[in-house]
This record gives sequence, C-alpha cells and structure tokens, in this order.
Amino acid sequence: MLFSFAVIFLAGLGAVALFQMMKLPRVIGMLAAGIVVGPFALGLLDDKVLSVSSELRQTALIIILIKAGLALELSDLKKVGRSAVMMSFLPACFEMAGYMVFAPMLLGTSRIESALMGAVLSAVSPAVVVPRMVSLIEKNRGTEKGVPQMILAGASCDDVFVLVLFSTFLTMAQGGKAELSGLINIPVSIVLGLMIGGISGFLIYGLFEVAFRHGKKIRSSMKLIIMLSAAFLLMTVESSVKPYVAVSGLLAVIAMACVIKKKSDAEVSKRLSDKFGKIWIAAEVILFVMVGAAVDIRYTLSAGVSAACMIFIALIFRAVGVVICMAGTKLNFKERLFCVIAYLPKATVQAAIGSVPLAAGLACGKTVLSVAVLGIILTAPLGAIGIDMSCEKLLTDDRKS
Repeated sequence: MLFSFAVIFLAGLGAVALFQMMKLPRVIGMLAAGIVVGPFALGLLDDKVLSVSSELRQTALIIILIKAGLALELSDLKKVGRSAVMMSFLPACFEMAGYMVFAPMLLGTSRIESALMGAVLSAVSPAVVVPRMVSLIEKNRGTEKGVPQMILAGASCDDVFVLVLFSTFLTMAQGGKAELSGLINIPVSIVLGLMIGGISGFLIYGLFEVAFRHGKKIRSSMKLIIMLSAAFLLMTVESSVKPYVAVSGLLAVIAMACVIKKKSDAEVSKRLSDKFGKIWIAAEVILFVMVGAAVDIRYTLSAGVSAACMIFIALIFRAVGVVICMAGTKLNFKERLFCVIAYLPKATVQAAIGSVPLAAGLACGKTVLSVAVLGIILTAPLGAIGIDMSCEKLLTDDRKS
C-alpha cells in the first residue's frame, strides 16, 4: 500500500507539473496520471488501495467541502437564493431529457435505459467545480453578484437530486415499480442535511468557546482534526440512517463549516480555511488520481462517435437549463455564460455509479459505462479549462469595486 501511495503522489504531482508547463489545468494531469497508473493500464496500484478508493475520494471531497463552507458568506447566498435552488435540479432535468429524446436514436437504448443513462451523466462534478468556486470567492471574483456562491450551492445539491432519480430509474430498468414517494427523499435529504450540519456546527463552535473561556485555547490544527472527525461522523450518519430516512451528508458538512464561520471571528475562520487549504494539496492529488484510476479506458474506445455526439447534445440541453435558472437575475451575458461553462464537468459521481447498471446485469450496462467514462474524459478537462480560462474575462474583480 505504501508503494501505491508513493505512486499516487509522485505520478499525480509529476503530471501536474507537466500539464502546468503546457498551460493546462492541474486536474487534467492528475486524471491522466490516474488512468495511466490505474488497474486498466500499468496496474501500479495495490488492490487494497483500490478497494478503499471510494472512501479515499470521499475523504478528499469532505476536505474541500469544509473549506467551501468556511469560504461561503450566507448573506451573499441570499442574493441568489432562487437561482441556486433552481440550479440544484433544473439543469440536470434538462440534460436527462436530452438523453431520453436522443439516446434511443443514437445509442439504441430504450426510453427507461436512456433515462438511467441520463441520471448517471447529469450530475455535475463537485470535485472539479467546488475548489474552483472556493478560489474565486477567496479572490473576490464575481462575488458581488454571488456567481461562485450560487454555482457552489447548486453543485452541492445537484448530486442529491440526481442520485435519488438514479435509484428510481435503476429500479424501473430492473423491472420494478418506481415508488414516487421516493422523490420526497430529495427535499427531506436536503433539509435534514442542513439541519444536522447546522446543529453540529453550533456544538463544535460551543466546544471551542467553552475551552477558550476556561483559558484552554485550542490550536487551529486541533480544530481541524475535530472538524474533520465531525464531518466523517456526518457522512456516517447518512449511510447509517439510509434505510429509514434520507440525509445529505455532503450538505451537512458544508452547513457545519458555514455555521462555524458565521459564529467565529474572521481571523479564526481564515486560519481554519488556510489549514484546510494546506491538506487539500495532498487530498486533491488523491481525489483526482483515484478518479482517473476508476476510468476503464477500454470502454472509451468502444463508445464510438455516437456516444460523443450524445454527450454534447445533452450538454446543450443542460446549458438551456442553466440559462433558464438565470432568468430574472441581474447577471449580465458574460456571467450567465460563465455559469453555463462551470456546470459542464463530470467526474466524481460518474466514476462512482457508472458501473452500477453493468454490475446489476442490465443489457444497457456496458453502454451506460462507456458513455460515463467518455463523459469524464471529455467534460472534466473541458469544464476545468473553461472555468480557468474564462473566469477573469467573464467575471468582475470585486476587489476593485
């Protein structure tokens, strides 16, 4: 296992250096490194490491979500509340509709199989989007109108919505009946996640305050460990209560960090954010190399031109959904275009659930996995490059205002 971690870090950082020399986003280098060292290419990673791949990816995602919560200003989020809510489901609905209309013609799948494929592909990647939005918030770029805050909030809820629909369509594709009552899990999951996370944030802040009043100052490094442990517990709560009630662990983590930021002094929350920024350097490498390692490049080769066409057609549908979400806002054309670009990348969710239909023995399983893999390879770089290259041109620098 130690050799595998050495390979992950050295290959990931080496690829980052190489791709930055070529003026390309670091995330593409890490994904490429993961594909090369993964089990479907050179096979340099130990099976034990691959067996905990999802846990490693989730841990890294938790770190950046805490940092996101520590960067979010709730007052800014209120400015774009309606659009943020719409961004959490409308673009995904439009993209799924694109698959349901065109996949039967291009890929020969049935309508329900196309809906299942759409559910797999329609989730935006928080791993690609969240760190970039956090960076924009910290640089005060586009924050006056709440653009990065809106995208960050929408992307965090988007996955909750999509995963519930994925479970519903999977049941239908297997011949079962869809329980429409399961759709109630979407708002329940979001509300409970925010509530539990908020309560956790108050409790942790209370702990810090009590210690401070008794003359026992808790170091920032210790606070980081406490917050990280609490985030792990929140994610555990999600899986533990899943048979009984839906709770979004990811939203709970963000809510916890938001409350701690709201209650703490600005200097304290900044120190915590800086601490999480430092461990994100290692976590980012693990996250994207492991996502790359989950990509079976063989399925990309078998996907064909029709699959690529399907992905881009669905992205056009998605773009229309994003534009509708912006209706009635004060955003100008450039800011709306940036929102469309920021909502393109796929990676994390597709790597996690792309193979589920195949494992379930569905006839469409190989097609869904092929399109999911191709979706990661096409849209993760496209979205990352698009965000990095366009943010300075499309968003205002609010430090100057």
